[in-house]
Amino acid sequence: MNRWTDRLRLLATLALQDLWHDRKVSLCIAASLVAVIAPLLLLFGLKHGVVSQLQDELLRDPRNLEVKMLSNGNYDSAWIERVRQRPETGFALGQTRSLNTQADLLMGMQRFVEGAEIIATEPGDPQLNLPQLNPTGDQVILSARAAQRLQAKVGDRVQLRVLRRLEGVNERGEMTLTVLAVLDGARFGRAAGFVAPPLLLDLERFRDGYQVSAFGIETGKPLGDLQPLYARARLYARDIDQVAPLERWLNEQHIETSSRLADIDNVKAINHVLGLIFGVIALAALIGCVASMVGAFLANIDRKRKSLAVLRLLGFKRTAVAGFVVLQALVLSLAGYLGGLGFYAVGSHLFDYLLGSSQATGTFVCHITLWHGLAALLLTFLVAALVAVIGAVRAINIQPAESLREL
Repeated sequence: MNRWTDRLRLLATLALQDLWHDRKVSLCIAASLVAVIAPLLLLFGLKHGVVSQLQDELLRDPRNLEVKMLSNGNYDSAWIERVRQRPETGFALGQTRSLNTQADLLMGMQRFVEGAEIIATEPGDPQLNLPQLNPTGDQVILSARAAQRLQAKVGDRVQLRVLRRLEGVNERGEMTLTVLAVLDGARFGRAAGFVAPPLLLDLERFRDGYQVSAFGIETGKPLGDLQPLYARARLYARDIDQVAPLERWLNEQHIETSSRLADIDNVKAINHVLGLIFGVIALAALIGCVASMVGAFLANIDRKRKSLAVLRLLGFKRTAVAGFVVLQALVLSLAGYLGGLGFYAVGSHLFDYLLGSSQATGTFVCHITLWHGLAALLLTFLVAALVAVIGAVRAINIQPAESLREL
């Protein structure tokens, strides 16, 4: 073991023993740090917990990411693809005209859903949030209400029935669908069936008088090379911050839209206000903490001038004495941080217990992440080190002869 390591160990041992010898003073200094750190951690935990809860609720509800197109138009596949390629878009899928997105669903003669919504879906659909399940061909994902009325479960077969009037004759097309999954009731509240996009296009073409053999009817105009045209698109932004840019881009295309941008802006405003309040309180507390620590450390150094002079007389250099002071400051700040973290743990559980069942807060949360805790520890060390440097400047000016004046 080299001399540098020996000296560092000796310096650390002396610093810790000195703190233990003056444990009452050390406890007072650490307690003053706890009095600042614990309230700041609790305040930041509340701010982060409330805002995170609101943001999670926004993200859990896909309607907050949706930008609805209110007017009908004629959009080809190229336009839909162009929307998908935009950086603001998280999901985009063409929709047919509203009148062509309804059909009857039946199971036997007694169980049926009249005028159920038939909605196209693809992988990544935020409305379903079922990344592992994607209806293809004659498969369907039923909403909870539709499944309840049909008394259907996964694997059952349901009939899709659609009516049209062609050249004065009423015609009824039918096809059999297999239930791939049943959607959670919180994801979609109405009676609906989610199908592959080609099936929805076939449904519209059948209604428009074309010959669609999938519905078991051979009458109607031939399809030929008919290209799909969509009345609108079902659009979802990539995240809540992209809702406004996506809606603005659509408005620039002279497309009337609606979204829940007001709710998103309210959460952002709450985050801004809480951040401002926390910043002001944290700054005031930090200034008070620095002033208190400067006074405490300078007073402690003045009280220990003789001891520090003895260290100089024993051969400790100026840098060693400065390191002695800085090391004690870091140890005290660590003790204060751990004490503050303990009080935060008790306070956060108390907040969650007392306010968790409140109607005003719902599932109230007060928490910080591991990274928040590490950042607070680094900030505590930084403040302690800066304050200790001020004390170290005074300590290195102590002369060894001061230890002999009182002999």
